[in-house]
Amino acid sequence: MERTVLNKQQKYSQDQQDQLLKIACDSLQNGVKNGKALRIDTTEFDNSLIENRATFVTLHKEHANNKELRGCIGSLIAHQPLVIDVAENAYSAGFRDPRFPALTNDELEVLEVHISILTPPELMSFTSRDDLLEQIRPNVDGLILSDGFSRGTFLPSVWEQLPGQEEFLQNLLMKAGLPHDYWSNSIKMERYETICFGNGYSNLKEQNI
Repeated sequence: MERTVLNKQQKYSQDQQDQLLKIACDSLQNGVKNGKALRIDTTEFDNSLIENRATFVTLHKEHANNKELRGCIGSLIAHQPLVIDVAENAYSAGFRDPRFPALTNDELEVLEVHISILTPPELMSFTSRDDLLEQIRPNVDGLILSDGFSRGTFLPSVWEQLPGQEEFLQNLLMKAGLPHDYWSNSIKMERYETICFGNGYSNLKEQNI
């Protein structure tokens, strides 16, 4: 299949968003029952849903009126059809995120499922840490930091927890396994944007989408 590039202005209809969320939920359910991701027949979907896209699937669980992260796995580079990427990343978020145990059937009903569709990463050019901080756009940019064997990424949604550029960068450095105040001229930074949407697992099942 010919690779296509996601336009930053591209939108997905509510019906298409619901289809993708249902795929994610069905893949989680299939993981609980059968121990593997949902198998997808791409001939059943519109062309826009089978173009190559990079996605992240993030799971949150309601607990004592709070939302707790329950898994987040994704792809930074588009390499397969959108519907397949969502199915595989949803399964991986539920069962392969090393920070959490495998998802159980009892947890499904209290999950919130969020999908982020990424634009292609763009390499940033900067001359210093301060220059980089000035270029970072809060609530817009997702960042990929790499230096040697160290690598980490934050989705734009992380700005909700880390609203300042300095705080965002410090935590990204630590996620990459580096000190929070680390700096080197060999650091490479790429940025991307996302189209995001989500819903509760139980809501999607009740709607019978």
